[in-house]
Amino acid sequence: MKDNASFAPLPMEELEEKLGYRFKNPELLREALSHSSFYNEMRGRGVENAYCNERLEFLGDSVLSVIVSGYLFRTYAENMEGDLTKIRASAVCEKALAAYAAAIGLGDYLYLGRGEEMNDGRHRPSITSDAFEAVLAAIYLDSGEDCEPVARFLMPHVVRYIGETEEKKHTFIDAKTALQQIIQEAAGERLEYVLVSESGPDHNKLFEIEARLNSNVIGRGIGHSKREAEQAAAAEALVLFGGKSVDSPEN
Repeated sequence: MKDNASFAPLPMEELEEKLGYRFKNPELLREALSHSSFYNEMRGRGVENAYCNERLEFLGDSVLSVIVSGYLFRTYAENMEGDLTKIRASAVCEKALAAYAAAIGLGDYLYLGRGEEMNDGRHRPSITSDAFEAVLAAIYLDSGEDCEPVARFLMPHVVRYIGETEEKKHTFIDAKTALQQIIQEAAGERLEYVLVSESGPDHNKLFEIEARLNSNVIGRGIGHSKREAEQAAAAEALVLFGGKSVDSPEN
């Protein structure tokens, strides 16, 4: 595989420094960094020992969940199961994993096929998040299936992300609330949200909702739930009132 080192612009030794872990079996890390597009391209060229990180990604997903779940269980002793599940879901979703990957520049170390390379695959969240999970699995296996070195690298990223997310929740004012505060400044104004249309199959419905002030349309929004559509309509209305659109806390 050394002949294909050009597919990874930066040496793995630099990544090991960022991981805080030196691999006894560097081939495990190389496998974790090898996207399926690279594997398919190498196999097409007749390379028999080409790697693909999908199996490691599968294992890394479980390792990630165990470590984060244990941390939440110990740290949030007063929270019920539902709250812990929500926090964990936020901390291990694709958006979060892509953020952890970006923090160490993981995309710069990936082995990609030429097509993915040309399509900016090094910065695609779906690719970098999967690779991040694969790297966790590689550390876990290389250390003799020990979660401790994985946690030492992983948890500073997770703790920081959870802290930032929780802080955002406390300071967040959603679009509907912001719009309502503006409308309440003038007495006698009536704000309502009206469902205009509903389309699509039950598992993937789209709702279109209008925000109306005294029966006049001031904003329209579309979403996969009525709440999402109402927020979008309120955000559009805020722009009309000279305010800025407000991101949903779910984004």
